Amino acid sequence: MKPLWRLNKYLYRYRGLILLGILFTVISNIFVIIPAQLVRLAIDYVVESVTFFRPLQRSGLAVEAKEMFLQYVFIFGVLILGMALLRGLFLFLIRQTIIIMSRKVEYDLKNDIYDHYQQLPLSFYRKNSTGDLMARITEDVSRVRMYLGPAIMYGINLLVLFPLVISYMISVNPTLTLYSLLPLPVLSLSIYFVNNLINERSEKIQRSLSGLSTFVQEAFSGIRVIKAFVREEDSARDFDVASEDYKVKSINLTKVNALFFPLIMALVGISTIIVVYVGGMQVIDGQIGYGVIAEFILYVNMLTWPVTSLGWITSIIQRAAASQTRINEFLDEKNDLISTENIEANIQGEISVENMSFIYPDSGVQALDNVSFEIGHGQTLGIIGTTGSGKSTIANLLMRMYDPTSGAIKVDGKLLERYSISNLRKQIGYVPQDVFLFSDTIGNNIAFGLEEFSQDIVEQAAKDADVYQNIVDFPKGFDTMLGERGITLSGGQKQRVSIARAIAKEPKILILDDCLSAVDTKTENVILNALKEIMQDRTSIIISHRVSSAKLADHIIVLDEGKIVEQGNHNSLMDKRGVYADLYEKQTQSSESLDEPLI
Repeated sequence: MKPLWRLNKYLYRYRGLILLGILFTVISNIFVIIPAQLVRLAIDYVVESVTFFRPLQRSGLAVEAKEMFLQYVFIFGVLILGMALLRGLFLFLIRQTIIIMSRKVEYDLKNDIYDHYQQLPLSFYRKNSTGDLMARITEDVSRVRMYLGPAIMYGINLLVLFPLVISYMISVNPTLTLYSLLPLPVLSLSIYFVNNLINERSEKIQRSLSGLSTFVQEAFSGIRVIKAFVREEDSARDFDVASEDYKVKSINLTKVNALFFPLIMALVGISTIIVVYVGGMQVIDGQIGYGVIAEFILYVNMLTWPVTSLGWITSIIQRAAASQTRINEFLDEKNDLISTENIEANIQGEISVENMSFIYPDSGVQALDNVSFEIGHGQTLGIIGTTGSGKSTIANLLMRMYDPTSGAIKVDGKLLERYSISNLRKQIGYVPQDVFLFSDTIGNNIAFGLEEFSQDIVEQAAKDADVYQNIVDFPKGFDTMLGERGITLSGGQKQRVSIARAIAKEPKILILDDCLSAVDTKTENVILNALKEIMQDRTSIIISHRVSSAKLADHIIVLDEGKIVEQGNHNSLMDKRGVYADLYEKQTQSSESLDEPLI
């Protein structure tokens, strides 16, 4: 139960609903016991009335006696029906309190987990898969809700009903109580073991279903590759294997489920037989009336579900504890990116990087080694390098997605750690290398960083990113809905919409992380020329493996394996005839060769 203690704050928050639920449970159980007593009284009354009715038949008073007899039986029937209706009302109220409480806690818990996810650094997402994050906020929370709702509800019912019924049964007939309850412990233990089997096989089915879903998702996402390599038959065959595994596990679960109700009915039947036999012997001896046997049969049936639910509740609590342990693992994760002074200021954009090195904490790979550079306000820095040279790492460190392992980053002369992280990021426009667009309209994607939507700003940003004409050519224009991850658009269009999104927020620092890789050279020049005006009085960083993207920068650094191997402007680097010049010549020749006619 220890992992579930964290839920106590939610239970305390909704203590009013829990207390009402307990009250309604007590009242509903009273309306369960009273009908059993009425049944006993009614049967005893009928037996006694029949005994007196026979002499009255001979005396001619049978008609009046019969009418009076039927009136009393009708009254008993109305009382029993009334009690059943009242019990149904309070059962409804129990669910309206305890189950609603569990739903409210589920809502709060999901929101708290999601809010905590949002506060965690990028390193957390690098070492944990999206599927695992989703499973903990959906499936694990649902299992915890089963503990908060049904388990608590039936647990309270067991704690109230069991002592209430047992104590009354003992007061009526201790001997018959002992015999009637003999099979119930066996029933509870049997249900506990059956439930464990069900849970074990359910877990296997869940894992099999998860694998099946992952296989199908990959197959549909990569359908172009499957068709291009003519692997449809192989894919279908692999799906058959995965489906067969799921089918076998499902049938095994069905076999265990088939034991559940027959086991309950058998043990309840044994209890009923014992009650009838022992009670019958006592009736013969004149110790009890016929009604007591009927009353005890009803009590045995009343206790069947609470005792049965004991094993089920235990199983739910075990699963909830396991799920809450998984949830707590992520809730205990801390964000090590903390602002020392929480400065909120309008930055100018002057950046100074001093002897910065960085090692990724999850992989241990050194991405940067003793990197230093400066960018003045309104200047443009170009960062050139091959894949894996550390270009994108610099972008992540400037936005404080990570802190450098050693060295320092200063903005306007102040250490980056002194600034409020959210305030700093609001003033940085970032265009990532891997473009991500939300399943929303194009207009809302561009306006994503704005406090309030402005059509004029959105349209101007689209024009500056050279994507305006593409958008207005769509039938719904800026109201065009994008598919998952922006699948409606081409690669180049997605990158330009991403650029427009960064421009629209009018940032003080603009970071373009290899964002022109999916556009041709002509479009690249159009975008860069449009960005010239945008970059005026704004610090800009152009990260690219293309020399053509960075040659307009005021200062260029060339990275290789995390180190700066060259730096200067375009002309000075060309004069050096070093790495930059080699890259420029190779890329210029390759672009020219594309224009030559094929022989």
